[in-house]
Amino acid sequence: MDFNTFMENYANEIGGQYQEYDTNKSVVIFPLGSNRYQAVLGTKKNSEITNMPSIEFTSKVCPYTPSINLESLVRANATFTATRFVLLDDFIRVEAATYLANATENGLKSIIEEVAIVADAWEHKLTGQDVH
Repeated sequence: MDFNTFMENYANEIGGQYQEYDTNKSVVIFPLGSNRYQAVLGTKKNSEITNMPSIEFTSKVCPYTPSINLESLVRANATFTATRFVLLDDFIRVEAATYLANATENGLKSIIEEVAIVADAWEHKLTGQDVH
């Protein structure tokens, strides 16, 4: 599967937008209705643990501030199927990853959708805005 072709085709399928950065990185702007959108970055890379080829999807939620209850985010992680909250570069993000060998188009679509929905919902919950 050509990763960026998949991302572009999926963006077109859902009525979103697509932006390619390089052969291993691209973005789908996922439409969520009510004029809300969520950018989901897809990156092909090797797992830092196993060094096996993998695909990671990530989306920004909001900048981290000490007023954010991290316990609520960790507890929410248990309710998601594919996604999890992470703190990276002082941003709360939602991410999901899978090994390339296990990736199917339908599986990747489900992961992108969950990343977009969770990130948007929590962005709205934590900030009341639609920024990312």
